Amino acid sequence: MKLTFLGAAKMVTGSSYLLEVGKQKILIDCGMFQGSKTITAHNHREFAYDPTAIDCVLLTHAHIDHSGLLPKLCNDGFKGKIYATKVTNELCGIMLPDSAHIQEFDAEIANRKGERAGRKHVEPLYTIADAYACLTHFYPVDYDAMVSLAPSVKVCFRDAGHILGSAMLEIWVTEEGKTTKLLFSGDLGQPNQPIVKDPTVIDEADYIIVESTYGNRLHEEYDKEEKLASIINASVARGGNIVIPSFAVGRTQTMLYYLHNLLKAGKIPDMPVIIDSPLAISATDIFLHNTQDYDNEAKNMLEIDSENPLLMPQLRFTKTAEESRALNDLKEPAIIISASGMCDAGRILHHLKHNLWRPEASILFIGYQAQGSLGRRLVEGAKRVKVLGEEISIKATIYKLDGFSAHADQQQLLTWLENVKIKAANIFLVHGESEASETFSQLIKNKMGISTYIPDFGDSAILTGREWRIEENHSEKPAIKQLHDYLDALERDYLEYRKQLSDAAGADDSKIEEIMRSLEKVHSYMNKTLNGL
Repeated sequence: MKLTFLGAAKMVTGSSYLLEVGKQKILIDCGMFQGSKTITAHNHREFAYDPTAIDCVLLTHAHIDHSGLLPKLCNDGFKGKIYATKVTNELCGIMLPDSAHIQEFDAEIANRKGERAGRKHVEPLYTIADAYACLTHFYPVDYDAMVSLAPSVKVCFRDAGHILGSAMLEIWVTEEGKTTKLLFSGDLGQPNQPIVKDPTVIDEADYIIVESTYGNRLHEEYDKEEKLASIINASVARGGNIVIPSFAVGRTQTMLYYLHNLLKAGKIPDMPVIIDSPLAISATDIFLHNTQDYDNEAKNMLEIDSENPLLMPQLRFTKTAEESRALNDLKEPAIIISASGMCDAGRILHHLKHNLWRPEASILFIGYQAQGSLGRRLVEGAKRVKVLGEEISIKATIYKLDGFSAHADQQQLLTWLENVKIKAANIFLVHGESEASETFSQLIKNKMGISTYIPDFGDSAILTGREWRIEENHSEKPAIKQLHDYLDALERDYLEYRKQLSDAAGADDSKIEEIMRSLEKVHSYMNKTLNGL
């Protein structure tokens, strides 16, 4: 069999892996690339395979970095089933049309600017109609049920404890009378998190494909509710809002759980908790109606206290743009939870524009911030940023709480791997930036004595029983690879220079703007050149 790594290779987005068993072609995840312009350029490339030849897709969970290119896949000719859990099916039913809306909006804006500049018309990556057409391919499966994909391939979805509906995949492949087991972690959650169950313990696998988002870090250990309460109370004392950029699916609902407990216990003032994201509102509704997948603690709250841990009297939903804009005129402090979690789109940008310059306000980050994102620049201490075309000097207090992450940290990942009693032939490290993956790779070798491999985009693993070898990706000409490397280096320098400029005390704003325009032109030209090759 052959396993090809087509995303989340030395980065944390674009998860996608192609498993070929004889003539059978199975795609595991089909995620969108998110972050900087260099990374998102991958979304517009042709797939590295013929979509019409793919027999089926196995989807680990609904987050866009795992599901976001499925409409493009279907639009390019995929005709098979997309297997996913019931909740993942429902969440994709709101997330993929929402993603399509963003694609259409971005294309519309680009075309308005392009028309004035005489540039070629831009088509959206996919449309809302494409997203709804894609949803007809979804096929729900139960946790822990064995699904036969072909006479030689079987799969079982196990709870990954990342978000509601998330799964890890056990895949059994039989070739020449011998069965080999692959284990895909998907995005692995932390143990003892609200609402979701702990990640399933798997006791054997021949090959493990594991995420490494936090492979070089430990989550800080602290009382999350107490820390959250101290930040909220300090902000209220200053008279400012608490703005929380949050992923609409998973992180928002976790935050509601903690706020429910704090308000019920009187540890924070009786104040509005506002969900200002249509997607987060719809996702919360799905969470409310799928209590069968809650963990025991959340189920006990439902059964014993007769209350859902995601609801509270102070909770408000702002569904319309008018209601969202009205939040700018609030007279008293409020907790505003809005998407996107990395501040790269959505209503959160308006709340940042109206709160970043206020010394009384607080901006609280509770999730991973990808390289190149506005959120990453804020948590790294930028002194000024551009939001919705306006340069803003940052006076608000910026907080970052890593313990709220839905991803397991280094030790939690290692513990999960150590529960596999039969030593794997190899562990492939994906879904992590290079430094995180390399650190975790060395730890696995030292602690477990198991070989590891960190794939590049396009690398293939040839698996024959417990014997394996790598076919590196040589499809790109050396000159094109050099351009890739050059553009990556340019982008690193570009981001660092932007940070230095924004930090410069007393810098001439007009000069900064001139330099930034020049840098962005060079960056855009390089990207277009590379995509055209």
